[in-house]
Amino acid sequence: MDIQRFNQKIRLRHFHAIAAVAQQKSISAAAKTLSISQPALSKTLAELKQLCGYDIIIRQGQGVILTHEAQQLLPHALQILNTLQHATDSLFALETSPVQVIRLAALTTVAMGILPRIIDAFHHRNPNVQLQVSTLHNNVLLASLRAREYDLGIGRLAEKTFMDGLEYELLFTEKIKLVVNPAHPLLKGNVSLAAAMNWPVVISPEGTAPWRIAQRILESQDCRLPETRIETSSTSLARQLALHYNYVWFVPSGAVREDLVHQALSPLPLVFTDPGETVGIITPTDALFNTTIERLRATIKEQSQTLNENTFL
Repeated sequence: MDIQRFNQKIRLRHFHAIAAVAQQKSISAAAKTLSISQPALSKTLAELKQLCGYDIIIRQGQGVILTHEAQQLLPHALQILNTLQHATDSLFALETSPVQVIRLAALTTVAMGILPRIIDAFHHRNPNVQLQVSTLHNNVLLASLRAREYDLGIGRLAEKTFMDGLEYELLFTEKIKLVVNPAHPLLKGNVSLAAAMNWPVVISPEGTAPWRIAQRILESQDCRLPETRIETSSTSLARQLALHYNYVWFVPSGAVREDLVHQALSPLPLVFTDPGETVGIITPTDALFNTTIERLRATIKEQSQTLNENTFL
């Protein structure tokens, strides 16, 4: 396949065609849903075949199915069409409603920590703004911001290649705490990191910031994670394991701030010198100036300052 030619010649009609055929499994039915003639659909599929260099459909009985190669293209086609629909809906909303829509992406740990306070403060000051909020893992958050799926993000600074096209402004540093339920036996006497690793452990998956910080802490004290640990990207699941069972949870301090304030969870009395990893506001480099987005940015910075001053960080 000539990749440059494919990128230059591919059109939305090709994506619509492959999506309709996959759904209807019939050329005639697919053409009808697209409001075009069968010959026009067949021509579009032939164009796509020429661009890709492989067959698109296989005739099967009275209908058709996608080839294995075309099935690999299908999810990307559906994602592009879905993104287009979201763009159309957003433009229509701007024309028919005085409510402005701002799309915000945030780390899952931020969502459990400071994000509710940010949303509440911003919403009270800007009642005519609709916030569309998604919680994402950092690599997805950065990719989504580069693709302009969000106006603003609260995420971590990554390697330069992942930050191309993005601007970053530091907010605070996430440090790791080991937290347990207040009745945990570890709290009844002197505790060490080695002793804590003899209990069930729950931690974010390998490659995430909490994992990296935990590994640095463990290595500095010649300790290792237990082989039988629970790895999960779900902060709500990890919280339940720590809250209701005797799991030791490696968690960014900001994510459990409220639990620590209200003593629903307790930190193990361990002191670490690891600096943690930074969290900041991330925006597309060439984003157009928008006063509402700037007000949201100011609210995020304001609320983050109160978090920086909190002793639980």
